[in-house]
This record gives sequence, C-alpha cells and structure tokens, in this order.
Amino acid sequence: MTFDELLRAARGSEELAMPESWSQCRATFGGLTAALMFERMEKLVAEGRAMRSLQVSFVGPVEPEVPASFEAEILREGKAVSQVQGRIVQKGEPRLVCLASFGGDRDSQVQVDALPAPEANPVSQCPGLDYIEGVTPEFIRQIEMRWAFGNLPFSGKGGRELGGWVQFRTPPETFSDAHIIALVDAWPPAVLPYVKQRVRTSSLSWALDIVHPRPVMEPGDWLLYKVSIDQAGAGYGHTQAGIWTARGELVALSRQTVTVFG
Repeated sequence: MTFDELLRAARGSEELAMPESWSQCRATFGGLTAALMFERMEKLVAEGRAMRSLQVSFVGPVEPEVPASFEAEILREGKAVSQVQGRIVQKGEPRLVCLASFGGDRDSQVQVDALPAPEANPVSQCPGLDYIEGVTPEFIRQIEMRWAFGNLPFSGKGGRELGGWVQFRTPPETFSDAHIIALVDAWPPAVLPYVKQRVRTSSLSWALDIVHPRPVMEPGDWLLYKVSIDQAGAGYGHTQAGIWTARGELVALSRQTVTVFG
C-alpha cells in the first residue's frame, strides 16, 4: 500500500493493520504510525487551526500485520488553540501516545525570518540510499533518499551531522502535514555512523514543529533534511534537525531522543 492508500484507510476505520512493506525491523516505521495518528487527530479540530507542534512517545513497537486501534480526543479547545491527544493501542497495550497543538494565526508584532537552509549538492549529484533486502528497513522501498551530509550508517566514521534529500517513491496526491511527518522521520538515526556493526536503535520520543505559513509543496518535490547530534552516551542520543524545500524555505523543526542497543 502506498502512503496515500494508508491515509485513506486510517480515515475510514478506527482499526488498521500496518503492512509488512512499511516495517522497520520488528516494528512499523515510526514516521508512518505518527502520521496516521496525526491524520485522525486533525479531523477533530476546527478549520483554520494548523498543527503547530507534535510530541510523540514511542511506548512500544507497533507490530506489522497485527490490528491496531487509533484513538483520538480533544483535551481542550480554546479561542485560538486546540490540544488533542492520540493513542495507538495494539494487543490491549498503548504502543504510541502523542499530543498535538493546533492553532490559528494571531496578530503579532514579532516577525523573525527563519535561519537559511544548509548548502547541499543538487539531487542529481547525491548518491541514493537504495533498498537492500535484509539490510535496510522495508519502508525504504516506499521513500527515496539521496545522501548529502555526513557518513553512512555502520561506517564507524562518526560525525555530528547526517542527511540529504527525501521524497516518496510514489508521488502523493497532495502534500499535507501527514506527508511531512513521515518524511522527517525517514532518515537513519544520526548516531549510526559511529558504529561499525549493525546495532538496533529506536526512537524514544520525538517533538516536531511545522512552520506556518507553510511553504507551497507539490507532489514529487524533494525536501532537504539535516540532523545534528547534541549529545550521545549511555545508550541514548539527543538530536535536532530541520527540513527545507528545494528553494531553501524552512518547513519543520525536529528533536528526537534515540535509544541505542549496543
């Protein structure tokens, strides 16, 4: 199933089994599960209130091919801001819990331009991260990445930065916030270039802010992603990232805590 087909399925049912083709080791790709949960949460909010901030806790793996229920409720709806909670429950246990803040525009004297996008080689000059059976996650067959920053995972070369260009292999019908959520989470954890052998990593928590007014993005557009490590040790890594359009416009800001098993 394509990403858009899964979005339609999530809209039409409170229960859904994630296909194996979107898996990541024993779990479903976290960007997909967060995006599908967001899709249900957004439907509860009044029109004109864009998603400003999303906090996700990956409580446990959402297993592929096992029915999971999507639960969403509004916690508070104020004059300008709506606070919404969502949960994915599987086998009677919470596997993902998130909070999202939706807010309408406000009049303000504060106006600060975003920091400029990093310089990167064009897509045509960047090597691709291809799907390799048994090596890369299954969801790489759905999302295309071109390496522009940093060293490859499991190279042992280290480095604080990692990233490049990213898009869906099957262009979406439109480019919604749900699509952005999935693409931001697609890149490997920035800590992986520090190890020489395959180790398991998992996102523990994730905070994502989408910038508004959101730049215009068309199906098939490439986005540029760059993540840096703030600190890593004792089995955890703390990272921050940005994602931009090919024109250099800031789209979203991301912070993650990643667990490293090994």
